[in-house]
Amino acid sequence: MPPASPSQRTAMLTFTGAGRTTTCDGVTRRDFMTVGALGAVGLSLPQYLAARETGAVRPGHDDRACIMIFNLGAPSHIDLWDMKPEAASEIRGPFQPVDSTVPGMQLSEILPEHAKIADKFSLVRSCHHTGAAVHDAGWQMMQTGRQFTGGVNTPHAGAVTSYLQGRKTDLPPFVVLPELMGRGGGNLPNGQAGGFLGKAYDPFALNADPSQPGFQVPDLLPPEEIGTVRLERRRRMREIVDQTVSVFESTENAALLNDNFEAAFRMMTSAQARDAFDLTKEPQSVRERYGMNRFGQCCLLARRLVEAGVRFVTINTFLTVFNEITWDIHGSKPFTSIAGMKEIVCPMYDRAYSALISDLSDRGLLPETLVCNIAEFGRTPRVNPAGGRDHWPQCYTVYFAGGGVQGGRIVGASDPIGGVPADRPVDPGHVVATVFHSLGFKLESHLPGPAGRPFPLVDFGKREIHELF
Repeated sequence: MPPASPSQRTAMLTFTGAGRTTTCDGVTRRDFMTVGALGAVGLSLPQYLAARETGAVRPGHDDRACIMIFNLGAPSHIDLWDMKPEAASEIRGPFQPVDSTVPGMQLSEILPEHAKIADKFSLVRSCHHTGAAVHDAGWQMMQTGRQFTGGVNTPHAGAVTSYLQGRKTDLPPFVVLPELMGRGGGNLPNGQAGGFLGKAYDPFALNADPSQPGFQVPDLLPPEEIGTVRLERRRRMREIVDQTVSVFESTENAALLNDNFEAAFRMMTSAQARDAFDLTKEPQSVRERYGMNRFGQCCLLARRLVEAGVRFVTINTFLTVFNEITWDIHGSKPFTSIAGMKEIVCPMYDRAYSALISDLSDRGLLPETLVCNIAEFGRTPRVNPAGGRDHWPQCYTVYFAGGGVQGGRIVGASDPIGGVPADRPVDPGHVVATVFHSLGFKLESHLPGPAGRPFPLVDFGKREIHELF
């Protein structure tokens, strides 16, 4: 990737240290309130107004939000959403299809709560991509709409949302729960960053498990050694410095630094931000409805965040495919077995997703909140000798609810063994374009790309999946 332009290079600003403000290219998590940790809270209103002036955002979509559930590890589409009961046993697997609330839409018996709310989501059974069958290649493609090539790191859909829309409240516009993805085995970017837009558009990552007792957001509250009065005094001192260093203040870097400083300060001192992250304000019955586990409480927290004004929340169902039970059902250790998917993964996932969709619907938030469930690829049509399924980017299922999407639909189809799309092929560019369309972005718009060149919002010819809306 070419060196960042002055407007893309973001100085790190820290509130603590030896009594002075420090700028540098790298800080530790012990430094408080860095732009690197809270970069996504900056540059809101000016960018939003600029986007409106260039026509990148359609009128009437300011209240739209997106919750992206990334099923890290890649679920088996044939065992869950695109079952093949007429196929041979080594294809169809051990599970039976059940009827849902939508005539003609059958789902797996291990997703009973999904079946009860099928009228609220729509399936796309013909997703595929041509990237490598490694996890992080798929992570990058599905969250950005593009393959990582030529050193160009395309921004996450949430980072684009942050750039085009900015923040509505003291909260950051783009949040990742519970933390950024870990290793995927391919040594590639995971796609959960601001990319060429710059670190100011990186997400705010929670970096905590909201299901744990005493849960707090590490980067939200002041450290013990600095009180509110002292923090306010430091902010005033910075204002004095700003007034005296007029030459620096006239530069683009200074404007970026100031905007991020003020946004970080507002978030850290905001009662609204603290309340949004405070799950103890929810009745215990509601928390238990989602499930008292990491994923369940992340789904509840995502609902609270979009309700409080966050525009884009990505939930990583799991953090890595190594050393934990995930969707990566190769069938033998150290990976997950089909039995592990049935007994551990699906009950947790099924419960939390159905609670999230029902809760958004009951609160009147679903029409303005797109919930998309995506993954890096599917699983092989044929069960392997260990009783599991391996990586398969040639065909898989994704699904959408809310945000203008009509529920109870099936877009596309796979062939009789779930191996390749048989109708209406859909690729990562279509998926990301669908998210952008729901959020109100004009797909023919451009972003400021590497080396200052205009960068198309979506690939040429890629459009939203019209059948969903």
